[in-house]
Amino acid sequence: MDTIIQCDNITHYYGRKLIYKNLNFEVKKGKILGLLGKNGTGKTTIINILNGYLKPQSGICRIFGEDMENFTPATKARIGLLLEGHIQHTYFNIEQIERFYSRFFPNWKRDAYYELLKKLQVTRTQKISTMSCGQRSQIALGLLFAQDPELLILDDFSMGLDPGYRRLFVEYLKEYATAENKTIFLTSHIIQDMEMLIDDCMILDYGRILLHKPTKHIVDNFKRYRFTSESCSIKENENLWNTEKIGNNWETYSFQPKEEVEQLLSPYSISNLKEEEISLEDAFIGLTGKY
Repeated sequence: MDTIIQCDNITHYYGRKLIYKNLNFEVKKGKILGLLGKNGTGKTTIINILNGYLKPQSGICRIFGEDMENFTPATKARIGLLLEGHIQHTYFNIEQIERFYSRFFPNWKRDAYYELLKKLQVTRTQKISTMSCGQRSQIALGLLFAQDPELLILDDFSMGLDPGYRRLFVEYLKEYATAENKTIFLTSHIIQDMEMLIDDCMILDYGRILLHKPTKHIVDNFKRYRFTSESCSIKENENLWNTEKIGNNWETYSFQPKEEVEQLLSPYSISNLKEEEISLEDAFIGLTGKY
């Protein structure tokens, strides 16, 4: 498969605070990659670097083979970008904002924009500023579809949306990406939405990539284990994640099967070991911790 996004050895600081050191990843054509991480791990920073808005201390990102500092207008036209806050030009009405954006994209598909907006209870002359957050998100999604980009980059696309609009957004996005073989790089704090949508999951820890795997692999293989033990502490182990005592019981997370986990915990005289299947949100907490 073609590589759409390639990031090599990205290192970046804000002042003395390290954000990443030698960050490496790629996104293949037709894949939907979800970027997860706690606040402050650099999700929006990497999106700004990808788009050439921010220069890292070292390393390089390429999109469609062009480096982030030298994007041509033709390459920019192949990228659909949705930043936090969705639409900026809220003084436009529905028709005006469509005409405004259409001038920047050579493959503009006007019908795709208006087809999506049929679900909104608004008129074509209604100003964006008078609409709800959910309605604005549909305007933003319609503008993205009309651009017909090969790559969509979405930063916290579900921000401020109620469950109905979030589900609608995810369903439309999934159908669009699958039917048109689009590549999507996105972030969201609503991990339930991500699980429905993404093919691959990349989890950022502070300064590094903690995990980059297919979503199905994570959900199918990463388990939560609950057990009892009289031990006051259990040593850290590379195969056990975020082992902690909760009340009178313990819990840990692992990619290892139950028999292996039981063996790893055998020095602590455990009992009542139970294996539990978990969601992607549970897996995120198990990998990164609750705090």
